[in-house]
Amino acid sequence: MSFEKIANEELKLNLKNSILDIDFNPKNFDHLCDLSEYIVKSAKLTKIPVIGIIFGSDLGDIAEIISEKIVIPHSKIPGFKKINFSGYQGNLIFGYIGNKYVAYLQGRFNLYEHDMDMILCTTHIRILSLIGCKGLIIFNTAGGIPNNVHNGDLMLIKDHIFMPGMSGRSPLIGLNDERFGPNFISIQNAYNKKFREVAKNVANKINLHLPEGVYAMCGGPHYETPTELLLFKSIGVDAIGMSIANEVTVARQCGLRCLAFSLITNTCNLDADTVGKTSYDEISEISKKATKTICKLIYEIVNDLSL
Repeated sequence: MSFEKIANEELKLNLKNSILDIDFNPKNFDHLCDLSEYIVKSAKLTKIPVIGIIFGSDLGDIAEIISEKIVIPHSKIPGFKKINFSGYQGNLIFGYIGNKYVAYLQGRFNLYEHDMDMILCTTHIRILSLIGCKGLIIFNTAGGIPNNVHNGDLMLIKDHIFMPGMSGRSPLIGLNDERFGPNFISIQNAYNKKFREVAKNVANKINLHLPEGVYAMCGGPHYETPTELLLFKSIGVDAIGMSIANEVTVARQCGLRCLAFSLITNTCNLDADTVGKTSYDEISEISKKATKTICKLIYEIVNDLSL
């Protein structure tokens, strides 16, 4: 169903057989279409968002740079799990960043909170695509492996290692409905080179140090051992976290061009004889300090991107 048809129809929340009346299945393409239709009607959208933006821990203040906001709590969206992690706001926000209309997700669905259900925890990516987004910008917090990045750095992701995906937990597993896109997709240029060039140019313009590196996604919620970290370092990994790669994999199946960043909030300990300390409070504090800079960066990038 086209966006225009959805947007111009009357919102009917009490219809039988609506998305409210079914047991939502994130593997079912028709259910996802119904859910995207429900969101468009609920928000009374008259504009197509061209960019989807996803933020993780304590980076929800990006909403401050969005004008003409329409806010839908995740708890009001059928099929969206309630986000319990303390750093997350849990809203879907539509509005303008400069001259671009965007869809912004405050918070994401953590795999470790939802039984490592890759398909459920990438529902939001498919919804953003069905609503009309052509590009995706993702942020998270991550641990940095000492070498190329340091605490407080914002790292531009050039490529990733998707550990759950390599061990049989790809979000694309199962029988594929071709309406989702091809089942066997290339993840080369997953982080769009032209988008990355825009990000680098903006960083230079605002005098922001923006190292580029390779990101590894692990399952969590526990952190990695020093020996595991040494293994990652030996193959060129610069930062490690618990999200992004699964979202980007689905985004590529949907045909979305992607740009992603990791805020380095702790330095990984590589010495097995030393007890490193990583606390959520420390991560939260670094995230809050970076919010103003990230807001400036994202504003400029969104307005410079060609879609």
